[in-house]
Amino acid sequence: MIRLLSLMLAGAMLFATSAIAQQPLDTNMEILKQKMKADKKLLIANNMDLSEAEAKQFWPIYESYQKDLEQVNQKLGKTIMEYAEAFNKGSIPNDTSKKLLDEALSVEEQEVKLKRSYAEKMEKVLPATKVARYIQMETKIRSVIKVEMAQQIPLVY
Repeated sequence: MIRLLSLMLAGAMLFATSAIAQQPLDTNMEILKQKMKADKKLLIANNMDLSEAEAKQFWPIYESYQKDLEQVNQKLGKTIMEYAEAFNKGSIPNDTSKKLLDEALSVEEQEVKLKRSYAEKMEKVLPATKVARYIQMETKIRSVIKVEMAQQIPLVY
């Protein structure tokens, strides 16, 4: 599964690179985002082994979770952009570091609360084993993305 994820991310990056020359950056990023969402959903669908009845109940919850997760992602993106702005100015003052740290930890806490909340919703319509499998896949996918981001973000100094 990790190999498939890596190929999926590499393919998305290739797709983005070829499209950059042809379209404005915002349009290209939206296309990449939609492609990654579709690839992720396909990966989940191919690995969940849902019955038709389970699928009817799971997918609306999945879509709602992804929508709420997007809000967490936006907060994380905002925090990263604030960090980039501070980093580009030089040494980051203690008060700014504290603010950014608090924001980053808050985003992590929101993500965990959201995951727990949706796991409980899924447990009402799926066996616990399938819920655990989905949460594992979601966690692995997000971990791959976070590792990619972490490699691009320099340490605070």
